[in-house]
Amino acid sequence: MEKFLKRKAPSSSGISSGISQSSSTSSMPMEVDLNDLPRDPSERKKITEYHPNQIDKIRQKYLIRGPFQPRGHDFPRTKGRHFCPSWFDQYGNWLEYSVKVNKAFCLACYLFRDSFAKQGASDAFVTEGFNSWNKTDRFGRHVGDVSSFHNRALKNCEGLMRQDQSIVVAFHKQTDIIKNEHRIRLNASIDAIRYLLNGALPFRGHDELEKSFYRGNFLELIKLIRERVETVRNVTLQNAPGNNQMVAPSIQKDIVDCFAQEILKSTFEEIGDDVFGLLVDESSDVSKKEQMAVVLRYVTCGVVKERFVGLVHVKETSSLFLKSAIESLFAEYGLSLTKVRGQGYDGASNMRGEFNGLKALIMNENKLAYYVHCFAHQLNWLLLQLQKNITMLVLMNVVCASCKRKDMLIESQKEKVEKAIGSGEIETGSGAGDTRWGSHYKKLLHLVDLFPYVIEVLQYVENSCNNSTSVCKHVGSTYI
Repeated sequence: MEKFLKRKAPSSSGISSGISQSSSTSSMPMEVDLNDLPRDPSERKKITEYHPNQIDKIRQKYLIRGPFQPRGHDFPRTKGRHFCPSWFDQYGNWLEYSVKVNKAFCLACYLFRDSFAKQGASDAFVTEGFNSWNKTDRFGRHVGDVSSFHNRALKNCEGLMRQDQSIVVAFHKQTDIIKNEHRIRLNASIDAIRYLLNGALPFRGHDELEKSFYRGNFLELIKLIRERVETVRNVTLQNAPGNNQMVAPSIQKDIVDCFAQEILKSTFEEIGDDVFGLLVDESSDVSKKEQMAVVLRYVTCGVVKERFVGLVHVKETSSLFLKSAIESLFAEYGLSLTKVRGQGYDGASNMRGEFNGLKALIMNENKLAYYVHCFAHQLNWLLLQLQKNITMLVLMNVVCASCKRKDMLIESQKEKVEKAIGSGEIETGSGAGDTRWGSHYKKLLHLVDLFPYVIEVLQYVENSCNNSTSVCKHVGSTYI
């Protein structure tokens, strides 16, 4: 026991050396500005003179910079010879040149020479520099064989730069299984969002809690996909990590934005360097804040297309602000007002004003941007005027107020349509037809087609009701 204690007792020299090492380490500067590291090899201090906690960062900084190789320098002669710049090409991964002392150095050995202090670290390329330009064989001797300290220093440099193989990164690195599960969740969300976007359907539900009967279209679609695909069921919703379910509203918005960017990208590829028309109209978001919707109209492969390109929040409705907002949007997507060959707005003065309207401001820069008053706004104005006519209101109110009258209207229309089809006056076929009121114009055409049948119903009302009632008098004497 006594012998064991004596053997284990620390020596005073060991204690003193430990204290001196600790004090020397504490005296080193903790932080060194990596951007101020000297570039010239002769001006660098030993790598061990830096604080141990920062040595690897300093090594990485030098490796990212690469060897100092001033190729355009006027190399001075020493004993009739000078440094040959072609050596940079031959030994480019480690050879450096000091402009200050006119000598060559090795970057790899400088960074890791202390790891091989007992194995040739006194090489001239490491310590004081090499300048015997007539002894070119010394370059090869410095490199040495596979096990030389130079080649091992190069391997250490490569290992330091491969951060994906370090222990720290490997500890935090996600496994292939985790990545695959994340990809399955993401693809499921993308498929659900693609379906909802294609049908212009809402995503969110009124109550998206797990106990809710219907949690909204998006989550219900995810549940449906889970029921059909086992691999999706195993990694989504309650089977996914709480912070990586890929169903949050922010994730939905990000995916929708990606779809929008892809559509815009294809749109701009179709337009290319060709001309296009500009359509602008007011809009509003959910919070009723005023916005400006911008649509481009262009021709590709003989087909006229319209594409919505963006919404701009309107802080003010002045023509100057609107023009500036359009220019900013165009600049974002690489478009130019010089390519505009038509513009269509509503009838507001700030849009179609002859002198200070948006139309005039754009035409001052591009005379070919002809203005056309939006047909949809014209038809909308026409409908508003028609709605003010009491004749139209009475016709619709009298007929639609009674289920019996509506049935009479439908039967009357059906008989005449069948008769017209039999005589060849009307051709049958597929499509929405005029009965689908897809626009104001179709509404007017449908009203014209329906008007004779409405007259028949009104005549029936006139003949069947009591002539003493005010309604029959009003209808019979004024409108029939």
